[in-house]
Amino acid sequence: MLLSHLVIVLVVVGVLLWLVNSYIPMQMTMKRIINVVVIICVVFWVLSAFGFMSQFEKVRVGVRRPW
Repeated sequence: MLLSHLVIVLVVVGVLLWLVNSYIPMQMTMKRIINVVVIICVVFWVLSAFGFMSQFEKVRVGVRRPW
């Protein structure tokens, strides 16, 4: 992924988050939840874009069934 694509996506996500926070009337707790979820998703996306999440592909959650 090119660095310019990364910057463009971050700017677009930031502008969309600003628009939601500025122009959509909702409770402050809902805005905080949306902000936290978006920030966590963006952080995971950036980490995977730089290859830091590839080490977690082998991690399995749950029980593997033999059948």
